[in-house]
Amino acid sequence: MERYNRITNKNFREIVLLKAKPCAWGKCRFCDYIDDNSENIPEMVRLNREVLSHVTGEFGVLEVIDSASCFELPEETLQDIKKVVDEKKIKKLFFESHWMYRKRLNEMREFFGIPIVYKIGIETFDEDFRENYLNKHADFKSPEEVAALFDSPCLMVGIQGQTREMIARDIEILKKYFKLGTVNVYTDNTTDVKKDPELIQWFAKEYRWLKDDPSVEVLFENTDFGVGD
Repeated sequence: MERYNRITNKNFREIVLLKAKPCAWGKCRFCDYIDDNSENIPEMVRLNREVLSHVTGEFGVLEVIDSASCFELPEETLQDIKKVVDEKKIKKLFFESHWMYRKRLNEMREFFGIPIVYKIGIETFDEDFRENYLNKHADFKSPEEVAALFDSPCLMVGIQGQTREMIARDIEILKKYFKLGTVNVYTDNTTDVKKDPELIQWFAKEYRWLKDDPSVEVLFENTDFGVGD
């Protein structure tokens, strides 16, 4: 599995995929990332330290992702990230967090002492689809609630049951309320949530302009950031 890469098309940065403890929610219907979770703290710390050793500080920006939230990373790994930040003169971090941690975001900002761009897996702003089908456990009522706390929502498109209208509204909200965002095109996995090829084809054509939008990154495969497998 690739765990380090350099992103040089939009928002230049280095990215690392680290191991974390199991997601505190862990019940999203579409997610099967649990294979990369672990309870073996010493092993996680060892692996994460090796991955972090590849960071050069070339861009002064580092994105840290894992199969859960940044708050599920071991304390020792957070200390190792802090060491890298200081030694490599990292000036900005990208982290991802679940909605349940929204009241703890400043803990990381205070610990690292540099700006943090917080991503959040929204999947969709359609509350019924997000909560009653995807089981996301993110009970906000408006985009403004999210934008007040998080910087960059991650949307998901191309799921059976999703509609063109839902996707259009999601993209409109993304562009209206947020400076950054990621759109993930859904890929079939081991769950019962399936992709809609026709909807994906429509999205690729209708929103091809996003390719040239510097604020939105579109991932047609889970590995488009160059990490994972």
